[in-house]
Amino acid sequence: MTTAHHLRLIDGMRIKDFPTARVPSGSGVSGPGYHTALLLSEDGHEEGDGADQLERRVQCLAEHDALLTLLTLRWGEPQVVSLWSAQERMTAGEAIAEPWAEPVAGCDYLQLWRAEGRWIAVVLYQEDDGPACELGVLVTVVDPP
Repeated sequence: MTTAHHLRLIDGMRIKDFPTARVPSGSGVSGPGYHTALLLSEDGHEEGDGADQLERRVQCLAEHDALLTLLTLRWGEPQVVSLWSAQERMTAGEAIAEPWAEPVAGCDYLQLWRAEGRWIAVVLYQEDDGPACELGVLVTVVDPP
């Protein structure tokens, strides 16, 4: 999927009504007050040598950077939100509201915009010591943790 496809998907998520219950939705899930989507997944467990895995990770990172650039042109500089304190609260047993639980559990920070009453977050999931890389997005009216 290209960056242009990612933008169309995000635009569709921004105008789509939220369901009353959690349901699968394309490459993600939707629920009361939110939509999520996995835009790109390079899990690093596919066949291929180290060079192939590195190339897939570089492509994921390039898609992330391109998407951030285009969204910044639309809505200005994003808020870079550290999820450290939410991770600590989750570790201590606090429940984190959906759709934020997955990003809190899976990454250290995210980029966040507020547009037309909805939060738009771009999430990059990466292994510190491996080739896995996933690019996700969420659109929600639920305030970040």
